Amino acid sequence: MEQTAFLVAAVATTFFLAGIVKGVTGMGLPTVAMGVLGALLSPLTAAALLLLPSFITNVWQLVSGPHVMALLQRLWPMMATIVIGTLASSALLAGGDTRLTTSLLGGVLVVYASYSLLAHPFRISPARERWASPLVGLVTGLLTGGTGVFVIPAVPYLQALGFEKDDLVQALGLSFTVSTIALATGLFWHGAVPKGDLLMSTLAVIPALLGMAAGQAIRARISPLIFRRVFLAGLFLLGLEMALRVFR
Repeated sequence: MEQTAFLVAAVATTFFLAGIVKGVTGMGLPTVAMGVLGALLSPLTAAALLLLPSFITNVWQLVSGPHVMALLQRLWPMMATIVIGTLASSALLAGGDTRLTTSLLGGVLVVYASYSLLAHPFRISPARERWASPLVGLVTGLLTGGTGVFVIPAVPYLQALGFEKDDLVQALGLSFTVSTIALATGLFWHGAVPKGDLLMSTLAVIPALLGMAAGQAIRARISPLIFRRVFLAGLFLLGLEMALRVFR
């Protein structure tokens, strides 16, 4: 009973905090949720709990602007290969090798945090976009299916396409929504989502939405840049600890 209560409290707190990060920075809910819950539970369980909060918050982000169809027409090759890559690698996450998937998840978090903190912005030309989009989508999908995290290399790539701020937010919402649907499909395909996890995932939507609302209020009172740097530094340390567990 105490263990169940601890799990419920941990999940609710994690998604509330992840919602705050998304509310302040416009992204980060799946990454924070996978990072924190992946440190407490298996990455498979964390990914199952992530499905509904990630889907609902990212659909909300996707439909918040007027250019959904234009983004789909431009980015469909990337979205298609995200689905292909995720389905191809979802057996790894569903297989239950906790040591391997935890270390892979930690490695992805370290790479994402390091890149976001240290890398200089770059641009992708339209000529390169034609072949880069399917490639980036495939790599993103392979990492999504193996770790439950879908930010690398999708986020830096979309940032490099030169979108206006609102269009970038929508493009990220589109990528995250497609990744979440593909991940859910892969996990259900392998029978790796217990009914109890699905129920907990449904309940986790509430603290996630509350956290987003709180984060949007906080954004007006603090520097999003400083908040983002602190968040990324913490994510780096968490990912490093997870990545090194395979050597214990």
